[in-house]
This record gives sequence, C-alpha cells and structure tokens, in this order.
Amino acid sequence: MEVSGKTARETLAHLWVRLRANASAGESAGDELPLHPELFSSEQMRSHGRFLAGTHELAPGRVSDRLLARLADNERVLMGAFEVLTAAVRANRRIAPAGEWLLDNFYLIEEQIRTARRHLPKDYSRELPRLAGGPSAGLPRVYDLVLETIAHSDGRVDPESLSSFVAAYQSVTALKLGELWAIPIMLRLALIDNLRHVATRVAADRISRNRADFWADQMANVAEKDPKSLILVIADMARSGLPMVNSFVAEFARRLQGQSPALALPLTWISQLLTESGQTIEQSVQSENQQQAGDQVSISNSIGSLRFLEAMDWRAFVETMSAVEHNLRGDPGGIYARMDFATRDRYRHVVRKRRGRARYPKPMWRTRRSSSRMTAPPAKVPMIGRRMSAFT
Repeated sequence: MEVSGKTARETLAHLWVRLRANASAGESAGDELPLHPELFSSEQMRSHGRFLAGTHELAPGRVSDRLLARLADNERVLMGAFEVLTAAVRANRRIAPAGEWLLDNFYLIEEQIRTARRHLPKDYSRELPRLAGGPSAGLPRVYDLVLETIAHSDGRVDPESLSSFVAAYQSVTALKLGELWAIPIMLRLALIDNLRHVATRVAADRISRNRADFWADQMANVAEKDPKSLILVIADMARSGLPMVNSFVAEFARRLQGQSPALALPLTWISQLLTESGQTIEQSVQSENQQQAGDQVSISNSIGSLRFLEAMDWRAFVETMSAVEHNLRGDPGGIYARMDFATRDRYRHVVRKRRGRARYPKPMWRTRRSSSRMTAPPAKVPMIGRRMSAFT
C-alpha cells in the first residue's frame, strides 16, 4: 500500500481520540462503529431485497464520485490497524483471533485494494443510477444493494445468496445492465469497507489492551518492591481518565487476577467503578470474548468473500440476472440463444446504446483477456436488437 508509517500512526491516533471521547460519554470502543445489523435467513434476505427495491428513490443528474475517496480512507485505516497489530506481535503481546486473521491475510487485502483502484477509475460510478435519500444518498444504487447484502450476512457472500437477493430486488425494480456489471467491483469495495470497520475495532481494542498491560506492569512492579505505594499508582491510573471499556477491563483482570494479594486492591477499585454503571468484571470479560468471536467471524467471512469474487463466473451471473438478456432469449427463432457469449454481449450493448445509455465502465471480466473483437458495435443494428430495445 502507498501509505507511510507516519500517516498510518496519525490515523490510528485520531481514531483513539474519537474512541476515548465516546468512552468518556459512557460508550464502548466498538460503539464508534455501526453495530452489527441483524443477520437474515435466506427468506429474510429475499424479503429485504424486495423491501429495498420499493424504498429506493433515484436522484436526477450526476454528482462527484465519492467511492475513490472512501477507498483511500479505508486503505489508511487498514494500514494503521496493521501497524498497531504488528507492533503488538513484536512486543510479544497476545493477539485476538480476528487480529491474527487480519495479519495472516493482509497481503490479500492489499492486493484487493490495488485491484479495486485499478478497476475504479475516476468518475467510475457517476454513470450509475444514484440514490436520492437515506444513508447512501448520492451513492450508486447498486453499491447500497451490496452493502445491505454484506451487512445482513456478516460479510459472507456466495453465488446462491447473491443471486437470490438480486433476483428478489429485480422482482420489484429491474437493475440496469451497467449496474449488474458493476456488482463485482461494488462488492469488493463494500467488503474492504467492512474489513475497515472490523479492523478499526480490533486495533482500538489492541490499544486498550496495551494500556491495560502498561498499568498492570506498573502495579506488578510496585506490588513487588513497595506494596504501600500501590495506592498511588491506582490514583495515577484513575487521574489518567482511562475509559473502562471491555477490552481494557478484560486484559487488566487477566494480568492481575491470581497474582499477589496486594494486586487485589486495583481489581477491587475497578470492580467498584464498574458497579456504578451496573457492570461487573465478569460481564466485561464475557462481552469482550463475545466481541472477539464476532470479529473473527466477520473478518473470516469477508476474506472468504474476497476470494469468492475471483472464482465467480460474472458473465453467467449477469446473463442470468439481466432483464434484457431474458427478453432477447425469447426471440421466436431461438437465434440469440444459440450465439456465443461474445456475440450475445455485442447484441446487449447495441440494445443499450439504442436506448441512449451513457457509456458504463467495462465489465471486470474483460480486463483479463483480449476483448477488442467484442467492444466494437455491429455496422448495422440487428433486427433482434431493434425489437428488444424497449427492454433496457
């Protein structure tokens, strides 16, 4: 990634300031990020697809592309999280399972970001229909569609679930052919965004545990050399204004529980502090363990879905999902259905151009092989293209 170490550290420093401010207001580290949406079953996903189609309203005109800026921001945050976790490994600190997944697969994340940037030239999405309102206002409709797919499946995307969700959406509102071809790159962007959210939480928790380790080391040293001064160290920690987030409490308790009797004092102080907000150390530890398990699932699902993008046959997906394709295949003579993919693709593009559509970015599958024979439109519009132009 083309991100300097200094930039990455500054990004995480700003992140920590925001997290600390939230925690001071009674929020946990993870609350800086959106909570995990409800996970949907297959039938719930289909129902949600139909619901989205009924609520999406398109905006007129075109606005500046925001996806490239978001990708660059995601890259900075992911690189910052990587540096935080790498530093912890060098210091022989324990890494949460989600952090291990992130470190082990970071080469793939870097590769996917490069791929996304390569297939996301400036103004890529300006020609796609955009939403007029809601959280994704101004963003491409198809981007919001894939965001919902990922959110309600915890980052897990497979051919069956994706096709079912898109088909359910199109049972109410048909997507444009250019939107169908844009789904692979939009999925990649949305998965990178999902990884950024989880990585931010993992890095923030690692920072909290680093602070817990610092104070635990301080107290262990004082308890061994001068137990009477331990109360002064506790007072210093209290004055530092540390947020009592689950990751801090869990790590602090893990380090001090079962050690010398003198170290029961800081644990008692933290226990009393948590009691004021209706919490206990045990509850904090349990919540932290659950959060770590959830983060591990989210990261592993997102990594698996990025690999799925490379294996998916997107040509078959677009032909299956395209309303234009379905209508063209219904020609009485069956000529269209007997054509090869390259010829069918030319027909679809002629139909789209006959409707006056602007140029969409080339489909991702074309970047992997020579496609010069497919990009030039026929000299004449075939009769079948004239008949079906009303279906774009």
